[in-house]
Amino acid sequence: MFEDHNNAIYDIMLSSGLLTKPQLEEFDETHVNTGKPLADVILDSGLVDKDTMLKAIAKDLQYEYMPIPPADIPEDAIKQLRANMARTYGVVPLRFDDTTITLIAKDPFNNAIIDDLTFSLNKDVSLIVMDPDKVDSLIVQSYGEDNLSIDDILSEIKDDDLEGDGASKANETPIIRFVNLILQQAVRDKASDIHFEPFEDQFRIRYRIDGALYEMAPPPKSLALPVISRIKVLANLNIAENRIPQDGRIKITISGRPVDLRVSTLPTQFGESVVLRVLDKGVVNLDLEKLSMSDEIMENIRRLVKMPNGIFIVTGPTGSGKTTTLYSALREVNTVDVKILTSEDPVEYEIDGIMQVQINHQVGLDFARCLRAFLRQDPDKIMVGEIRDLETAQIAVQASLTGHVVLATLHTNDSPGAVTRLMDMGLEPYLIAASLEGVLGQRLVRRICPTCRTAFEPDQETIDKLGADPIEIADKKFYFGKGCSDCGGSGYRGRQGLFELLLVNDTLRDLITARAPTMVLKQKAIELGMRTLRDDGLRAIFDGATTVDEVLKYT
Repeated sequence: MFEDHNNAIYDIMLSSGLLTKPQLEEFDETHVNTGKPLADVILDSGLVDKDTMLKAIAKDLQYEYMPIPPADIPEDAIKQLRANMARTYGVVPLRFDDTTITLIAKDPFNNAIIDDLTFSLNKDVSLIVMDPDKVDSLIVQSYGEDNLSIDDILSEIKDDDLEGDGASKANETPIIRFVNLILQQAVRDKASDIHFEPFEDQFRIRYRIDGALYEMAPPPKSLALPVISRIKVLANLNIAENRIPQDGRIKITISGRPVDLRVSTLPTQFGESVVLRVLDKGVVNLDLEKLSMSDEIMENIRRLVKMPNGIFIVTGPTGSGKTTTLYSALREVNTVDVKILTSEDPVEYEIDGIMQVQINHQVGLDFARCLRAFLRQDPDKIMVGEIRDLETAQIAVQASLTGHVVLATLHTNDSPGAVTRLMDMGLEPYLIAASLEGVLGQRLVRRICPTCRTAFEPDQETIDKLGADPIEIADKKFYFGKGCSDCGGSGYRGRQGLFELLLVNDTLRDLITARAPTMVLKQKAIELGMRTLRDDGLRAIFDGATTVDEVLKYT
């Protein structure tokens, strides 16, 4: 319940006197460790019941509280709001007059309800707090089940002549509903990206789920221009400009909760290609305990982040979860007595208590300039979205040598490769040796669907490909996903990380200063106890978490 509002729940429980600070700190720790919303942790404890909690929330927000849903809601009140809007914002109208409307809300903390609906209904909006489960039931009771499919909407659009100036159709109801349904389905399926791709004779829409792309049934080609224009309208981009790439952001409410979408357009031969990155806080768990890394690596990361100075680098290809790992590490030290600054391109998740700066190349605000400004802001910990050039690398080193912890990402194949990459940029080896404390290499692999997970005996060829010790494999089980309705027939559901952590000690510092090649550094690190990405892949295979194919593909 209220998973995106843990800080607000904490403050309300404290200020209302329902719980003490030590109790809340204990519950907050459980929330962080389990990923369960703070409200649910408190309710599970039995110290506060749901009715009392909702009453306190309503009092704090100065809204009316309704413990029992009304027996029936007037038909004319229900008609004040279209069904798709009621579902999107998680509200049911209860009463209205010429200038005001009162809505029962699933998420009373969501400011978009009042901001957006005041504008679209042209009435002053007031909210009533009710048990979110009861609001869900009320929505179904008032508006019916949401059975509308993409095909239903397409059948409405088919008769429309969408040739010609499709951009002018961007604000027409069928197009709005079509785009909303695409976005809702993506969030429901936990997609990380949505691709809108115009080709000469078709318009493709694809979702990336657990790292793999899935195509939906292609809509008519004539929808490409109005749909892409609709997305540009939502992202406040210039609709008339289709010759250069544009970047924007959409903040939207889906099923009563706020979701961020990062928008990127690209002019292509047959129109603009648009990709939306879905940043859904309800899905991403910014908690080290939830990143499926070994206890040893997790404890070492905690130690590195809590050090008084030094550089900690996370490396891996695009989309391997580097930013999530860095955010999770920063959350470990995000306390009142620590000043944390981040420079990101772009800011992916907003985190309370951390000052986050968005890189803006158009006005000359790049990573290097941002880092320089950070040093005058008296920080303890600094995160650099990415070290891309010598200037940024030099300032990061300078920051670490003057008593700051610097966290950064770098694009290399493995953790020892980060050292060579910094040298290739032109950074002096003795400076790398003096400042670098650790490099985490990571990959994301798909998890086997737990519903259809099946054991099997691997053949000799598979064992040879893995390069594993036959004795180590002797009594181990291997698994794959058969494919079922839960995983859409893919055999996979969700993803997990593979990690290798290079800890820089005196032996490695000497090798770095002597400009030792990557292979020598890697060999020495393995001798000193580093488990490689492939080793961690074997751990995931034997745990029954992923398949041999996934590990071979990514390590």
